[in-house]
Amino acid sequence: MLPLVDILRDAGTEVEFETNGTRVPDSRLVRPGVRFNVSPKLSHSGDPAGRRIVPQALTRFAATPGTTFKFVCRTTADLDEVAALVSDFGIESVWIMPEGQNPHDIDKHMQELVSSVIDRGWNVTTRLHTLVWGQKRGV
Repeated sequence: MLPLVDILRDAGTEVEFETNGTRVPDSRLVRPGVRFNVSPKLSHSGDPAGRRIVPQALTRFAATPGTTFKFVCRTTADLDEVAALVSDFGIESVWIMPEGQNPHDIDKHMQELVSSVIDRGWNVTTRLHTLVWGQKRGV
């Protein structure tokens, strides 16, 4: 991957990685023109905490300039879980995306979450890919 990033950066192309944040980024990737979009899974995913929350990785990502954290949430209780991660790891750029596999569920969760997200000073985004393509894969 590093040679590809070198080629892209040498051509003036910015690179962004999307990750669940369970691996510490290679120090050679942490440089200008390379950004990270980190989306840790929350407890509602059903994965055990040890598989989805890796403190060393989240600490490194939070300390990397330009890193954004995105959390998929259903309820305001999920926002409390996000707040704990923000506090524990010094996360600054927070985006909340409502969970849902169809427009109805996305809208329902967005309506439940949006005021609390704004009150916390975080950002809100939707699941545009789901609204446009539904559950289709490989589009």
